[in-house]
Amino acid sequence: MIDRLKFIPARLVQSLPVALGVTLIVFLMAHLLPGNAALALLGERATDASVAALTEQLGLNRPIWEQYFIFLTRLLQGDLGQSLTYQLPVTDLVFQAIPVTMSVLGYALTLALLISIPLAALAAFRPGGARDLGVRTYTLLGQGMPQFWVGIMLILLLGVNLRIFPVGGYGTTMVDHLYFLFLPSLTLAIAMCPTIIRSLRSSMIDVLGSDYVGTAKSKGAYGVALLRDHVLRNAAIPTVSVIGVNLGYLVGGSLVIEQVFALPGLGSLMINAIFARDFPTIQGVTLFVALFVVVVGILTDVVYTMLDPRVDFASKDQT
Repeated sequence: MIDRLKFIPARLVQSLPVALGVTLIVFLMAHLLPGNAALALLGERATDASVAALTEQLGLNRPIWEQYFIFLTRLLQGDLGQSLTYQLPVTDLVFQAIPVTMSVLGYALTLALLISIPLAALAAFRPGGARDLGVRTYTLLGQGMPQFWVGIMLILLLGVNLRIFPVGGYGTTMVDHLYFLFLPSLTLAIAMCPTIIRSLRSSMIDVLGSDYVGTAKSKGAYGVALLRDHVLRNAAIPTVSVIGVNLGYLVGGSLVIEQVFALPGLGSLMINAIFARDFPTIQGVTLFVALFVVVVGILTDVVYTMLDPRVDFASKDQT
């Protein structure tokens, strides 16, 4: 197994040009935002002299290529700069917010799998039946519902009307985190489930029609035992790639959901930075999200390799 994971260093090297391109795009997009960062910090009543002085202090009057070179040099030293609004190192702000965002994503993925696997199995064991029709109807509706709207509906139903879950905040203990993060995580899970269910259902139907499953049935395997021992592992192989791709999109969705549920994660940090024209913070959060997507892609290949012995990325990279 270790030999088959030798592709990881090569993938990391291949990611370096992508990371460099991301830094350039992030830098340019942050500086294309309308408005003056110095004016946003000082307020509308600031004098021209004070705005000019702060602009020079922040280096915003320098050529764009020089600003990018300074940004890249500091980045290679692990310095993302100073937040213009919080007056704290951007690195500290990002690392304070990362646990919240990662907790939401991990929680959402767990809930999505707990929902998707039983529903996909119900649909796959009786394709074309009433249960299959109901599951496919849910996938169609789920893909058409905006995440923020789902979040607001959950807040109104489970938070305001029934008062089962809190509508915002993060809590202080691990139990509090699980309790406070349930609604935002469920919101993201509902958005992620349709894609997982459709992929897993299709794979399960193919696996259930294979010869070795027929042999297992003839030996008495049925129901949960058949699903656990003979169907799920093989059906999950193509779904792993689907989950990996959707996790990248899920990060973008979590940024909005965090704002809806008032979570102190990367989403709130990003949105506040955009309104304040806080370029260093915008760049720091965006760079972390891009790095997360790259890491998820590599981890997806690792899981794919562990599930399917026929896949050997190490040999492919060598050729």
